[in-house]
Amino acid sequence: MAQRILAARGELTVHARRPQPELIEAGAAWAQTPRELAGRVDVLLSMLPDLPQLESLLHGDDGLLAGAGDLLILVGSTSSAPEVRALDQRLRALTDDRVRLVDCPVSGGEDGAESGALSIMLGGDDEDVAVAAGVLAPCGTAVHLGPLGAGEVAKACNQLVVSATILALGEATVLAERSGLDLDRMWGLLSGGYAGSRLLDSRREKLVAGDDSPSGVARYMVKDLRFAADIAASTGTSAVMRPALRAAFDDLVAAGLGDRDIAVTRRYVAERSQAGDDTERS
Repeated sequence: MAQRILAARGELTVHARRPQPELIEAGAAWAQTPRELAGRVDVLLSMLPDLPQLESLLHGDDGLLAGAGDLLILVGSTSSAPEVRALDQRLRALTDDRVRLVDCPVSGGEDGAESGALSIMLGGDDEDVAVAAGVLAPCGTAVHLGPLGAGEVAKACNQLVVSATILALGEATVLAERSGLDLDRMWGLLSGGYAGSRLLDSRREKLVAGDDSPSGVARYMVKDLRFAADIAASTGTSAVMRPALRAAFDDLVAAGLGDRDIAVTRRYVAERSQAGDDTERS
């Protein structure tokens, strides 16, 4: 995302937990601290796992708030909608409305980020969202879905579908493999029917090869499904799929597979099945 924004705008200031030599070589400026970063920009895109990681950068002598003037923070994490709204209220109160939030979680994975084809879910005030949409335009399609937190609600819905789909794809792959089918040919055929999806397109090679080297790590699904539970509770929705999916991903993480790519569902189902066979034999 940073590379695409830099290419489109011609300038970018970055701060990260790890060095970013490729960005610096491409022309980005480096900020040594969050304070320095906030002092040099008026729009800040945060791409972190959740709000605690962002909040750890806000306070202290070198924190974002110490250097912030008028600052719009775009929260790209998959987080709780109520917690995003609460953080916005706290920041506005601390800074006399100088620091504000827009939520902008994304879907499309690493491949979508590289190709500029992300789906970007925006929530916030009209004026701030217009600024955010302009900044994020090089990264994909940005759509304003409602007030602050609306993007997080949409992302929870997205993750509900993604978690169900990747679990089904992993299970179907195990069934087909154990039945002697050619996996590549089967998924090539089924991708043209109702089973087809962008998720299948992006994970087909991994599922066929049994490759679950990290890209989008599976353990994040646990927190994402927790946020979906918060939305179900607040809307009085008796969810059917979410509890089963949360139980499956809790089990997957407990099995030590949480740091693998979400395509690890194939391995999870296979190993779970083997464990069940062993239990029955004993």
